[in-house]
Amino acid sequence: MTAKYLIFGATGAIGSNLANQLYNTDQDIHLVARNEEEVKSLSDKLKCSYSVVDVLENNFINKIKSEISEIKGIAYCVGSIDLKPLKMVNESDFQKCMKLNLYSAVEVIKAYQDSLKKNKGSIILFSTVAVKRGFTNHSIIASTKAAVEGLTISLAAEFAPNIRVNCIAPSLTNSKIAQPLLKNTIMAESIAKAHPMKRIGEGKDAAAMARFLLTDESSWITGQIIGVDGGRSSI
Repeated sequence: MTAKYLIFGATGAIGSNLANQLYNTDQDIHLVARNEEEVKSLSDKLKCSYSVVDVLENNFINKIKSEISEIKGIAYCVGSIDLKPLKMVNESDFQKCMKLNLYSAVEVIKAYQDSLKKNKGSIILFSTVAVKRGFTNHSIIASTKAAVEGLTISLAAEFAPNIRVNCIAPSLTNSKIAQPLLKNTIMAESIAKAHPMKRIGEGKDAAAMARFLLTDESSWITGQIIGVDGGRSSI
């Protein structure tokens, strides 16, 4: 059985662009998403396999494991934009965000650790520029993604030299989950101008980095948090 790259959040802006980029370089992929209509349409286009699961559900990993066993990479492109002032934040907000972005990623990695080790695999997780830059109302998502960055570095040390683990930290990307922010033209223009590159990110931007980090082209890179953010985190 051919080992494949697992792409979680495959119907999102980053996940779908990554699927297309890997397909265009003749890589075997398996798509994972919760919307069956969307993921089936993408899988039909790319002639690849897929699983329909919601990573917020308990034991979701069992369904995926029953459908695919051998992998050589994981791109956990699942994300959220949880924005609230601190006085409106409660514990359940943090629990849901942590489940989506951190706990479920850990379950996936644990389930496929042996296969990844055998195939000298690569793991890509996703953070946010908000971990390095302080933004109003970002306490939930910035805290959660900071935990993802900590997980990245810890696992890179634990899994070396057999499995590489890296993390991409994008700035705001033109995507479905970002539409509540970007549908306001004035706000979108203001956010774009806050970036040195003077535009909002596109799914293909972070996807290109993910494709590089997943494949053997980046075989000497592990334990890195890489900003794909139009320069916003450092300039």
